[in-house]
Amino acid sequence: MTTTKKASAALISVFHKDGLEPIVRKLDELGVALYSTGGTEKFIKDLGINVVPIEEVTDYPSILGGRVKTLHPKVFGGILNRQDNDGDVAQMTEYDIPQLDIVIVDLYPFEKTVASGALEQDIIEKIDIGGISLIRAAAKNYKDVLCVSSMEDYEDFLNVISEGNGNTSLEDRKRFATKAFNVSSHYDSAIFNYFNANGNETALKISEQNGKVLRYGENPHQQGVFFGDFEAMFSKLHGKELSYNNLLDVDAAVNLMGEFQNDDPTFAILKHNNACGLATRSTIKQAYVDALAGDPVSAFGGILISNVEIDSATAEEIHKLFCEVVIAPSYSDEALEILKGKKNRIILIQNEVALPEKLVRTCLNGVLVQDKDFKTDTADGLNPVTTLQPSAQEIEDLIFASKLCKHTKSNTIVLAKNKQLCASGTGQTSRVDALNQAIHKAKSFNFDLEGAVMASDAFFPFPDCVEIAHKAGIKSVIQPGGSIKDQLSIDYCNENGLAMVMTGTRHFKH
Repeated sequence: MTTTKKASAALISVFHKDGLEPIVRKLDELGVALYSTGGTEKFIKDLGINVVPIEEVTDYPSILGGRVKTLHPKVFGGILNRQDNDGDVAQMTEYDIPQLDIVIVDLYPFEKTVASGALEQDIIEKIDIGGISLIRAAAKNYKDVLCVSSMEDYEDFLNVISEGNGNTSLEDRKRFATKAFNVSSHYDSAIFNYFNANGNETALKISEQNGKVLRYGENPHQQGVFFGDFEAMFSKLHGKELSYNNLLDVDAAVNLMGEFQNDDPTFAILKHNNACGLATRSTIKQAYVDALAGDPVSAFGGILISNVEIDSATAEEIHKLFCEVVIAPSYSDEALEILKGKKNRIILIQNEVALPEKLVRTCLNGVLVQDKDFKTDTADGLNPVTTLQPSAQEIEDLIFASKLCKHTKSNTIVLAKNKQLCASGTGQTSRVDALNQAIHKAKSFNFDLEGAVMASDAFFPFPDCVEIAHKAGIKSVIQPGGSIKDQLSIDYCNENGLAMVMTGTRHFKH
């Protein structure tokens, strides 16, 4: 059995007609008979090319406002017949069914209609029935039929049909079938997720078609791909291509700065998904300078992010540091020219886009899914549990530290003073270790912890942490509470003049 097929007839019925004309003209030039419906039929006729209306094949008009046009045995018989099956061949002759070797069909723009905020009825009408059925049928019968399921594949198909002079190989037909099932499965996932917006069905349907192959994954021996619309979220102004690790750090930076979006000028420096510097000040330059002071060693090769426009004065300071990525909502012209002084430095403008509300990660032989941690501790939600109450300045610092703690690897302790990160202990197996790490780090960069505050991502099972913090000069503490031994920590604070507030919310980040 030959695997090369000569195309004799094609069914064309598409929503998107951009780029279709060269295909129609090439098929006509090759002597391929054309069948079509509705608007596509008119499009072909307007080109002066002969086309057979599908109604002449089915002997049935388009009905129900166009909902039913191609759903007919003569259409699907022409697609699904097996050309090497004697029974199929006989029935094709018996029922006068035309052979359809090529199917060019795309789908109604369901996702775009949803994104536009259209009314539900308009969205429902964009659920394609005939198109999806034709695509599945043609792709299933790839041994005899070539299916073009998206305008994105028009150029590829035109090259195939031109180079083959109307012939298609089994390899090409199977390749286009793979594309078709990718289109159909993505379409169905989008529809399901629309209907399941309330989450009543416990099912996970993730389909991303914009895959960008990265240089490598976390390490050079690992392959890496990013699935998502990076261009919608960022305008890349300068620099090299982002790596797998860059993207993880950028994600961490964006999520952290989201906590300070409406605050005074705030600057953060991240390394390995954790902040090594963070400060809120009256100017973005001072915010950067004080963020850098938090850990100028770790800042080398870091990810920098601002919640306001970066001006030339700030850019001049940044330019002194080797950093991988700079992110901001905008840049002054002068600042941009300064930052472009390092050819590999990646400069991004962050655009306003909706971010996923779920976190997904592989686990064992499956997948874990959870809601994002959208809870941000606020001054109104604090529960003072000690005799001594925190001052107004300490409350501001406690909230500042809590926001940062939420986005730092557990177990974590954050030490802050005057809306500046002094140090943090990150990813430790013991909360005491995290605190000792933070204190050691703060002292190594000459921070005076007298009057500083401490934030913990989870409760203290023993009073050891508040005791160590007190001896280091800490004056106020924020923690979730909830330990059966909370009172031990409260008693220590009362006996030693510390203020403590509890939030009732744990912020683990594993």
